[in-house]
Amino acid sequence: MADDVRTWILTGSPENYTATAGRDFTVIGLKERNRNRALEIEPGDRIVLYLTKIMRFAAAITVTGEMYEDREKIWPGKPGKAAPYPWRFATEPELVLEEDQFVPAEELKDDLEHVAKWPPEHWTLAFQGQIRTVSEHDAELLMARLRAAAGVPA
Repeated sequence: MADDVRTWILTGSPENYTATAGRDFTVIGLKERNRNRALEIEPGDRIVLYLTKIMRFAAAITVTGEMYEDREKIWPGKPGKAAPYPWRFATEPELVLEEDQFVPAEELKDDLEHVAKWPPEHWTLAFQGQIRTVSEHDAELLMARLRAAAGVPA
């Protein structure tokens, strides 16, 4: 992977994931308040999708276009707090798991550098907030586990 390509973890609800899957993983959007973070995302970057509530990793997608603004409603968001997720990117699926293959975050929490920033009993805080970059170590670990779950050779 090129040095300038980054891996991000996008935290979203299972409902938002279903909406993304319904569009064949061809678009992803960030919340209004995450514009500065969105400006850091570039074509070629990878986004690993983490699902709240079930606390599992479900897919990896690749950013294929520059950021654009669009407020068409795609994702349901939180009840009563529907956000337009206006900072959007064209994407394509890299690796999408079936629901019974989703990787439990708890199985990776002791090995991810990103999670080590929090006290062990509060590891779930590592996935609060919508988007964050992870180290090359974490990116490789996440992708290895997703590939293994999918039965794809490393």
